[in-house]
Amino acid sequence: MLSTVPAIISSNPLMESDPFPSLQSAWDCSQHFSTTKSVGPARSGSASTEPNQTQTHSNSGLDESNQTLSIIDERKRKRMISNRESARRSRMRKQKHLENLRNQANRLRIENRELTNRLRFLLYHCHCVRTDNDRLRSESTVLRQKLSDMHQILLFKQLQQFSSAWPCNNVTVMSEQIPPPLII
Repeated sequence: MLSTVPAIISSNPLMESDPFPSLQSAWDCSQHFSTTKSVGPARSGSASTEPNQTQTHSNSGLDESNQTLSIIDERKRKRMISNRESARRSRMRKQKHLENLRNQANRLRIENRELTNRLRFLLYHCHCVRTDNDRLRSESTVLRQKLSDMHQILLFKQLQQFSSAWPCNNVTVMSEQIPPPLII
């Protein structure tokens, strides 16, 4: 903000000397700019103007604002570091979870393969047992039939032996030679 300075230049010897004499000859800008030296910002209020006091006050204001900015920057930096660390932990958890899922998938594939192999073995064994069972049933049927045939043959032979031992069989043989009388 520009301060209003009267156009009348005081009789101060420092003010009368031009700090840029070479510019005076070519271009006169003295009416637009003040050649007074300002020590600090223009203040209203008390008339005591000690340069050290105004510099200290302005420096403390700058220090306070610098401290506030540094505190804010420090918080941002800490938050950024915390967020990075949190993101890193999250990535590590995700990576560990994916690794666990891959391991579990591999274990399940192996278990599935083993169960499939066991199932195939059991199905093959079941098929073999059924085939053997069918063969043994048919063999059992054949053997029972043979046993039944042999039993009938033995019974027939025993009947023949018993029939030859009876005396009536001889009579029958004789009676076959003599015709029986006719009874009327």
